[in-house]
Amino acid sequence: MSQQPFDGVRVVEFGQFVAVPFAAQLLAEGGAHVIKIEALGGDPTRQLRPLAPGETRTFLSRNRGKHSLPLALRDPGAKPVIDALLARADVALMNFRPGLAEKLDLDAVTLAERFPRLIVGTVTAFGKEGPDAGYAGMDIVVQARSGLMAANGRIVDNRPAPGDPVSADYMCAMTLAFGVSAALLRRERTGRGGSVDTSLMQAAMTLANNQLVRSEEQDGPRHRAVLEKLAEQRAAGVSYADQLAGIPSVRALPLMKVYFRTYETADAVIAIACGSHSLRVKFIDVVGLADPGLDAVDDSGLGAHYDVLMAKIEVVLRNQPSAEWIDRLHEVGVPVSLVKFPLELFDDPQAEANDMFHTLEHPTAGDVKMLSPPVRLEEDGFTPAAPTAALGSETESILLELGFSQTQIDELVDGKVTHRG
Repeated sequence: MSQQPFDGVRVVEFGQFVAVPFAAQLLAEGGAHVIKIEALGGDPTRQLRPLAPGETRTFLSRNRGKHSLPLALRDPGAKPVIDALLARADVALMNFRPGLAEKLDLDAVTLAERFPRLIVGTVTAFGKEGPDAGYAGMDIVVQARSGLMAANGRIVDNRPAPGDPVSADYMCAMTLAFGVSAALLRRERTGRGGSVDTSLMQAAMTLANNQLVRSEEQDGPRHRAVLEKLAEQRAAGVSYADQLAGIPSVRALPLMKVYFRTYETADAVIAIACGSHSLRVKFIDVVGLADPGLDAVDDSGLGAHYDVLMAKIEVVLRNQPSAEWIDRLHEVGVPVSLVKFPLELFDDPQAEANDMFHTLEHPTAGDVKMLSPPVRLEEDGFTPAAPTAALGSETESILLELGFSQTQIDELVDGKVTHRG
């Protein structure tokens, strides 16, 4: 008997880019049977610096363990195929641009009427309601709109900049997978399907969760004053850096200058995180300095003090190599790490010890080292999935399983509703 949590669950994926494909991959690695609907030319990520025809690092990173079916969704001939898929499915996942699901009769309301046990998982950029609901959006735009870009504090050429990883997309994927899991559990208890709604905007806001808490009594008046000033600054063309300087933060900024940051050592850069008073005491002791500010009840007036202390610590840390500081800080329990480049992780002993990577044996692209499933469940509950078969290679077998005759399949291929490899 299978020990995988989604064994027997049938998923139809109408997705591209990141959030829906990665969520579907997580379900597949948990045992779900996922059929990915692709455009006749394939998912757009199949063409980004290919390792082999139709196979790229990007495609493989979020499309493993699936069965691919090319389908011209707008063609009326595709409707019987879609209906047959959804009649057998437990879950449908989609991230259509605004309005397209309704045009295709694939919106959650329509599907709930036709398939009451179906769980429909939807990703939108900004949510289904409100003034921005009809706008298209991708990760960089959503990071800007949600406040995450500003919260991260990265500035390039005097402008706010996103991090390179599409963090909002991946957070949304994890949220969607969690929502689908919850809906499946509820259906097991009640027999009722339903809709799972996620958005890139709320996923991004969740990543900035620490900064999105407001006391209406204490923070409300101050925030209103800041917003009025911000509007004046924007109208006057004031620089982003000057605008940012006037935005209040819930973080203890003076302390962060010293105790929650990166430092250059003699050979590399390290990151330290002293999230408690005791850790700050240990850190300052290791570097051989003193910080009278640690005994202050309120650090808001200590900005100049911490500027001076920060400069002193920078000089001290540059005198020794990173391994020396890392060993000494680990010895007293201070969280510290070398700042590593992603390519260093492929051979990282910690990643290796925990099987964070696995080698994907691909029939055309060769061996590809990939991340393992990000969650573990004993007894092989989640297992690294095999590569999705080449586009069109499973068309005939999928349609035959759905009940289409050979003649009907030939007609769909001849009518360019689908194609086969």
